[in-house]
Amino acid sequence: MTDCIFCKIIEGKLPAKKIYEDDQAVAFWDANPASPIHILIVPRVHIPTLNDIPDGDTLLCHMGEVAKRIAQDLGVAESGYRFFINVNKGGGQVVFHLHAHLISGNDLGTFFIKVAIIGATLWRKLLSILGADGTRRKN
Repeated sequence: MTDCIFCKIIEGKLPAKKIYEDDQAVAFWDANPASPIHILIVPRVHIPTLNDIPDGDTLLCHMGEVAKRIAQDLGVAESGYRFFINVNKGGGQVVFHLHAHLISGNDLGTFFIKVAIIGATLWRKLLSILGADGTRRKN
């Protein structure tokens, strides 16, 4: 893909602070980190989302192995880290080239999850007070 930022990083056309490379994946520091350690693990082949990985493909297994290796190298394998993939716009995916996040160093991720849960709960309560058409329900 000519306009994919991750493809450009993999091809060396855009700079990134790479931390790992092999024939299947590249890992680099996130340009806008959510934590002191925020690494992106990206397959070399352009796959838009997790949903687009062919059945039986071992790519995710490899990405997990890369994450474990990086976590060990950075000294967070024992203390803990988060490893996750956002899928599609509704799941928080911003760049549509499959990638996994390895995050550690603070509890900011848990904070955001709690805020999202509280926000969703409040939204559902508001919708239950208002009718589906946006008018207030009568009790």
